[in-house]
Amino acid sequence: MSDANRPASPVLAALRDHALTLPEAWEDFPWGDRVVKVGKKIFVFLGAGGDGADDVAIGVKLPRSGEAALSMPFVEPTGYGLGKSGWVSGRFAPRDLPPVATLRAWIDESYRAVAPAKLVKQLDGGPAEAPPPAPKKKPVAKKKPAVRRTSR
Repeated sequence: MSDANRPASPVLAALRDHALTLPEAWEDFPWGDRVVKVGKKIFVFLGAGGDGADDVAIGVKLPRSGEAALSMPFVEPTGYGLGKSGWVSGRFAPRDLPPVATLRAWIDESYRAVAPAKLVKQLDGGPAEAPPPAPKKKPVAKKKPAVRRTSR
């Protein structure tokens, strides 16, 4: 991907790069916003959190750790009704030091929440696709020996 498509903020660039390492993840720009999807589903929103290019904003779905995330001062439920479904948004000014390791873990959790099970299994080190089952051999029916009748 060209540098023109990379976010200006080094933190956003690192989060974007991490999200794109997940199986079948791809970047899109619906509504002019940077998102990363798996299939047709968004699992992370990435953007500027305020007026400056170095601001950081992230939106993720956190079904397991959402409540704990909401206790942090920089996190709030995502707008547009998404917060009711477990989405949270974090915003950081350039002077803030975003907890990048935590944000990467949130991206992973969000991916797991929306990705198909086969991709989550792949992420966990399982095979990308289970091999098809071997065809079952049908038992060969033994033919009864023909009984010869003799005519009298």
